[in-house]
Amino acid sequence: MLEQALETLAAAGGTAVVQAAGTDAWTGLRQAVARWFGRGDAHRERAELERLDQAASELENAEGAGAERVRVRQGAAWQTRIEALLESLDVPERTQAAEELSAVLAQHTPNGGASAGNGGQAVAGDVRIQANNGSAAAWNMGNVTLGNPPQPGPHQG
Repeated sequence: MLEQALETLAAAGGTAVVQAAGTDAWTGLRQAVARWFGRGDAHRERAELERLDQAASELENAEGAGAERVRVRQGAAWQTRIEALLESLDVPERTQAAEELSAVLAQHTPNGGASAGNGGQAVAGDVRIQANNGSAAAWNMGNVTLGNPPQPGPHQG
């Protein structure tokens, strides 16, 4: 059983794979993650590249309501793979591998930024949507319902 910090790192790795697929960050992260999993074994690295490509393809082809399920499943699968590799190492190797994975994630994931695949909108920071003088504004956020605000009462001006 891994300690909490390593589980959190593994979760961040799974999330990074899912978020990078289909974006400009994918190529660098894909190569670095495969190298991390390969641990110096070229054959194992190639196998990981194939797994990453399969994951990216599945993520990019997911549509509609099933897309979020695919994202969750892929994130969990990559988290589990990372945890399994970390658990297979002795303590000094595990510590080194965790440091290496942290460096990979720091280098290949946006710091405080946002990333979205095809058809997505990503925002890092505040979003302001405004409609004036009978115009309309919309932002699709999944199961969010927007309505007209109540009219102010006489005591509110």
